Amino acid sequence: MTLRTSRSATEPQDPPAAPQAPPAAMRAVVFDAPGGAEVLRPATLPPPSPVMDELLVKVVAAGVNPIDAKTRAGRGVSGAIGSYPAVPGFDFSGVVVSSPYEAHPLPPGTPVFGMAAVPRTPGTYAEYAVASTTSVARKPASLSHVEAAGVPLAALTAWQLVIETAHAHEGQRILIHAGSGGVGHFAVQFAAYFGAHVTTTSSAANAPWLRELGAHVVIDYRTTRFEEVVGDVDVVIDLIGNVHDRTGSRSLSVLRPGGLLIVVPTGSWPGYADEAREAGVRATSFKVVPDATALGTIARLLESGSVQVYVEKVFDLEQAAQAHRHVEEGHARGKVVLRIGDG
Repeated sequence: MTLRTSRSATEPQDPPAAPQAPPAAMRAVVFDAPGGAEVLRPATLPPPSPVMDELLVKVVAAGVNPIDAKTRAGRGVSGAIGSYPAVPGFDFSGVVVSSPYEAHPLPPGTPVFGMAAVPRTPGTYAEYAVASTTSVARKPASLSHVEAAGVPLAALTAWQLVIETAHAHEGQRILIHAGSGGVGHFAVQFAAYFGAHVTTTSSAANAPWLRELGAHVVIDYRTTRFEEVVGDVDVVIDLIGNVHDRTGSRSLSVLRPGGLLIVVPTGSWPGYADEAREAGVRATSFKVVPDATALGTIARLLESGSVQVYVEKVFDLEQAAQAHRHVEEGHARGKVVLRIGDG
């Protein structure tokens, strides 16, 4: 399912709707212990209570990310889960129900999107969620809630990889592995927007789409060894690691001396730093940081049409297990989203 923006980028923000008090109970999806996708189950819970700078948001849609599935399986951030049942999910798009104070810039009724601090707070696979105002921005008016829910974690990850870590600029040569995924399709767009020469690995079926997004070269990983056709790049953004065919280790040979390798799935390659040092290149791990300011900038790029979000599949909240299975297959194009409410 392809979702694209339909309203004009110059259309003003929707006016805030009248605030509504949360009910005594809400629909959610939880898991009682780590395991396969089948451990996800529907539940009825009380809505979370905001404290300090937190907003209470009525969730219309929630993004589904690989970190959600890893956490459910006992990896990811599962070690910080204090008690079960746990509600998964970082991403959301919805409407503010309550703000920290009356004159807050995000008053009740404001459409917003952002990230929850899972597992410090309950996740977003629920009708209501709480989130710090430092990780929330106004939803772009040109995006539906389903589209907006696919943005925060993936786009912030890509922004911080490409702009804040790789410092993308005119003439820079960047190789992005897995360019058609949730993070990858944003990374390709951000790198191209800032003038970098972008090479990415993907399946042949996704090559025309990735070129539309700004990739200069698309390498079919199924038929071509990337290290045989590319070299002397300034930065490799590795969204795969060594879990498949030692992609990370092979990437060292295509970097120029002193080039930078950014490894996102470090769990699959614990020795990346030593290997990079021996190869004469730099290397760093990466963790996304929720950032309302960066998310606001991304929102403006989405509004202007300079960047697009691609939502491949939409599942209902009760189909969360199916959504996780689809994400875990590893071949999703763009984003997967759960539809939770109306809006």
